[in-house]
Amino acid sequence: MNTLSRRSFLQLSGAAGLGLAAGCSSGPPSGTATWSMWSSSAAEKKVWEDFGTYVEQQLGVRSVATLTPSGGYPTKLDLQLVSGTASLVTALNGTLIPTYAARGAHRPLDDLIADDPDFDADDFYRTSRQISSFNGKTYAIGFDVAPTVMYYNKDLLTKQGIALPSRTEPMSWATFRDLAKQLTRPGEQYGFTCSPSIDDLVSWIYCAGGNVMSDDGSRSILGEPEAMAALQFVIDLFTKDKVTPPIKNLVTESSLSNFLQGNVAFMQNGPWQVVNVRKAKFDWDIIPFPAGANGSTPRVSGSSFAIPSGVREGAELDLAWKLLKTLTSTGALDIYAKAGRNNPARLSAGSAFRPPPDNLGIVQDILAGKVAGGHAFDVTTNWNQVKQLLGQDLPRTFLGQVPVAGAVADLTPRLDVLMRQHLDTTRQATARKG
Repeated sequence: MNTLSRRSFLQLSGAAGLGLAAGCSSGPPSGTATWSMWSSSAAEKKVWEDFGTYVEQQLGVRSVATLTPSGGYPTKLDLQLVSGTASLVTALNGTLIPTYAARGAHRPLDDLIADDPDFDADDFYRTSRQISSFNGKTYAIGFDVAPTVMYYNKDLLTKQGIALPSRTEPMSWATFRDLAKQLTRPGEQYGFTCSPSIDDLVSWIYCAGGNVMSDDGSRSILGEPEAMAALQFVIDLFTKDKVTPPIKNLVTESSLSNFLQGNVAFMQNGPWQVVNVRKAKFDWDIIPFPAGANGSTPRVSGSSFAIPSGVREGAELDLAWKLLKTLTSTGALDIYAKAGRNNPARLSAGSAFRPPPDNLGIVQDILAGKVAGGHAFDVTTNWNQVKQLLGQDLPRTFLGQVPVAGAVADLTPRLDVLMRQHLDTTRQATARKG
């Protein structure tokens, strides 16, 4: 729904004459377990094919998965929801769950959960449950969830005689900055790399005790001291301390590519990059995110499965719920873990990670609250617009073209407009019990 207004969405769905019906006469026959997912590689496709086989074994019905490249998935899902051709179960990135839920595109699941004694909601990590909820209701069930961590090049540190950081105790920001400066030799090697975007900046903001929006989502608080301290700290790493590789292009800048070159000591990223970092020609590992004034509480992201609101009560909804439970079951998520795609959302599922990294247990320990911590990614019902706005001006601060204070002061009035729109959308959803 990132491309459709609520009014347009309702008008189109009405024009389709189908409301938000999940099936159509030209689709798979009734009783087929239909589900949709993004898939952009042969490895991903293999995972979802294995999921399909598992569904058929468990449910005894035919499984039909609609796989779409990740870039085009939201647009295709929008059209399917409007035309009444959406699957019984659809995958959703966590940042889009409030968008779809607020517009009535997907149904709350709380009644199904309450009526099902076999479903154990507590087996899902707390942050996954937060990401899958909107307005006090559960709209999806997670299949993966992971905190931002810090990757580091062990060979670089060892070569310079620097002791390897603690595997479990987050270092302070001051210590991290000193290390990054110590490990930097301009033109040869650098101490740190991250993406010049809000997706990476928000982890520092959370660790400082700040946020993009207020608790009620009514206004931007990027200009408040906590968020400003975090923004200034990261931007100084780029522009003042110069411990990062020079940015050649804000659009194509890749922290992963920088790190894989072997001349960067630390990289901020998610565990989902483990499968790619394994291509590195050097020894590496992961550690908890550096701790700010609020501790080590970086962004936790995740994805989930949901049921479109047009799925009809009765046999169709029964099948959809059984399918959703199967897709997020321990058995299915063990398949996901074995493939090493990302960390499963269930505590009872296996770890997606095997050495390397050596510190493979840190991700689940962080999610379980045993080590450091994490902050569920807070987003609005119009997060794509918020992210687009932040992506227009904020990256220029990484180049030193605009001071942080000036960029935030210019962004705040426009962010506040989007926050008020978000609040109105949430109120409308509450009024219709959505």
